[in-house]
Amino acid sequence: MDTILKTTGLTKQFGRKLAVNDVSMTIKRGDIYGFIGKNGAGKTTFMRMALGTAFPTRGEISLFDGMPAEKARRRIGSLIESPGLYRNCTAYENLKQFSLIYGGSEDEIHEILKLVGLDGVGKKKAGRFSLGMRQRLGIAIALLGNPEFLILDEPVNGLDPAGMKEVRDLILKLNHEKNVTILISSHLLDELSKIVTKYGIINDGVLVEEVSADNLQERCRQKLTFTVDDVTRAASVLSAALPSCDIQSDEEQIVLSSHLDEAASLNRLLVQNDIAVSGIQLQTDGLEQYFMKRIGD
Repeated sequence: MDTILKTTGLTKQFGRKLAVNDVSMTIKRGDIYGFIGKNGAGKTTFMRMALGTAFPTRGEISLFDGMPAEKARRRIGSLIESPGLYRNCTAYENLKQFSLIYGGSEDEIHEILKLVGLDGVGKKKAGRFSLGMRQRLGIAIALLGNPEFLILDEPVNGLDPAGMKEVRDLILKLNHEKNVTILISSHLLDELSKIVTKYGIINDGVLVEEVSADNLQERCRQKLTFTVDDVTRAASVLSAALPSCDIQSDEEQIVLSSHLDEAASLNRLLVQNDIAVSGIQLQTDGLEQYFMKRIGD
């Protein structure tokens, strides 16, 4: 069983608005899938359809390699928006209450509290928890029933750096130690980049791109750009000094992904071969810049 979630042409329409528009997504076992999009891009609506709490206008959803939906959704835990907690109850009492719905033995409750770092809060009521503690308690509730797939909607939204780290460390722990596959949405790109293995970029309901973290890192690394009068000759000259796989070109520019500290000597090489160089630039496309380009902003 390798494919945890696969959607084909998934669409949700509210009146004339397509909140989710023909989305085909694949999440493999072991993924931490970062779902990136601006507020209102369709992330939450997509997650609700995957959970069965919203119904598609059209399209298909396959869970756990085609397992019947009712059975498959028993293997999914979720935290959509803010967790609904009993504020006058302790962390243990909250889990005890929710275990009546989702299942979970006494031993499992204590194990989950330890896993999320709330086993030492004693009789402190949830209403007095920090935002980070409440988010971790929400994830703890989502873990009742021992799910294989966790869907988290903006779990670090509004948290301070310490709270973000707490949630981030918990997500990595669940993935690495418990082999839980995770779909996590956020617009905090730097935070996502620390944990995800694959990205899905959504804009106005459309899945613009799916890309692995390794591939995205490669695309966002530093590049040295030469603006020249003859791109073909410049590429030929540089290929004698550099690996050809590190040289890319368009109509006016040569783009190098290696030897970035040799701009002066490479410029001299081009000039010596009668190639006019009108500009040299060291560029770094971070995740945010890449994202903005993909959504057209």
